[in-house]
Amino acid sequence: MYLVQVDPKADLNQEADTPASLASRAAAGDTSAASLLLRKLSPEMSRVVRGVMGAYTTDAEDALQQSLVAFIQALPSFRGECPVAGFACRIAFRTALGVRKRARTSVHRYAPTENVGDDVPDHRSPESISLARRRTDTMRVLMEEIPVEQAEALALRIIVGWSIEQIAESSGAPINTVRSRLRLAKEALRKKIESDPELQEALGVRHERH
Repeated sequence: MYLVQVDPKADLNQEADTPASLASRAAAGDTSAASLLLRKLSPEMSRVVRGVMGAYTTDAEDALQQSLVAFIQALPSFRGECPVAGFACRIAFRTALGVRKRARTSVHRYAPTENVGDDVPDHRSPESISLARRRTDTMRVLMEEIPVEQAEALALRIIVGWSIEQIAESSGAPINTVRSRLRLAKEALRKKIESDPELQEALGVRHERH
């Protein structure tokens, strides 16, 4: 059981502190700074985790806790080469992906649920919602199969909505490298959809031969 707590009563006098300064103090053992840093970053880390976990909602909270622990433990090695939020989200992604992979090997323990990740009312038609979920679920499965750098770029771009520039900054990779990773990941996603005739038909995808 992971016991990292995000204290909602963390010292509000420190609210003006930057994530970088909080990270530095937290790395040195300042528990108050660590708590405030988690308070600032946990919502975005949670978004990444839940985006990756999908139907495995029974594991989402555990994956988030593991992510918070891993982030705090990794801070002493953080050298400020990217924004703290980017560092945290990349750890959250890789931790959640690992939890998801382990969950899929014990799939009989987990029951998919409806409305995964629906934080706000969705006014689309039931058919549109169903297709969007099938496409997202396909992408989640794909992330377990492609190189982690490609999966990470795809998740941060599609699930979190980061720009290519933000992904490059957080990963320390050149922008053209990020573009290449996204291109390869999207090509793998296209091939995966095309290999499933039922899904291809449901998504309205038609493979055009040249």
